[in-house]
Amino acid sequence: MNPVAPHRTFWQRRVRDPLIGLFIQGLTPDQIARTLGIGTACSLFPFLGFTSLLNLGVGLWLRLNQPILQILNQALAPVHLVMIVLYVRLGEWFWHVEDERFTIGEMLRVFREQSFGEFLQRFGWAGLHAFTAWALTAPVLIVAVYYAVRPALRRLASKTITRT
Repeated sequence: MNPVAPHRTFWQRRVRDPLIGLFIQGLTPDQIARTLGIGTACSLFPFLGFTSLLNLGVGLWLRLNQPILQILNQALAPVHLVMIVLYVRLGEWFWHVEDERFTIGEMLRVFREQSFGEFLQRFGWAGLHAFTAWALTAPVLIVAVYYAVRPALRRLASKTITRT
């Protein structure tokens, strides 16, 4: 008769266990924290359709774990949409321009209904504002995520090492 396996939570199955698998494969907590920090910044790049390629390119260049980057990119997709608007607003503040009433819905509508040239004419400055804000805040975001997750990853790794 098989003993009943203890109930494992969603976080144990979907977060802890895969992380333990990465530790067993040889990744260090610092490498994973670095990947999460850089992946978060790349996943919040303020242009639709570019985050997967940016994660891929930066990940290959810096030899980061691609599955972590791509899973993180998908997980942050809803945050990415909100951050586009926030980056535009922050960029407008950096550039000292007035609020242009930019919305994701309006941007998508213009992109579908008008030519690419008309789209750029309407939203080109918003893109520059968003890029500026992202470029100025990305290093802070990378450092913040790295130092926020590293202690927990180190604790998990030390528990994993003592069990094996």
